[in-house]
Amino acid sequence: MADGDIEEFIEQNRHLAELIDTFRTISESEKHWKSRREFLFRNIQDYEDPHLDHLLALSMVWANHVFLGCRYSPVLLDRVKEMAEGIDVHDAPVFKTRDEIMKQQR
Repeated sequence: MADGDIEEFIEQNRHLAELIDTFRTISESEKHWKSRREFLFRNIQDYEDPHLDHLLALSMVWANHVFLGCRYSPVLLDRVKEMAEGIDVHDAPVFKTRDEIMKQQR
């Protein structure tokens, strides 16, 4: 969904938007929340109750990977990257592993 598509979806599904907005954590910046919120909107139709917690966990895995550089198993990362396909995160941080830093210093 493009930004316009997300906004249209929100207008048509106000009750769903209100539900999703309750999932924002106090520590999320506006940029972080906007991206994770889009992830939730894109995938919520595939994860209705009682599987909503699973979607929330996957959204946190994706956001933690993108914004904090957390690493997870390749299978899990492939899954959340596929779920997030098309989400444009502006100015996402770039992280290097310890091994990459050590190679640069040599």
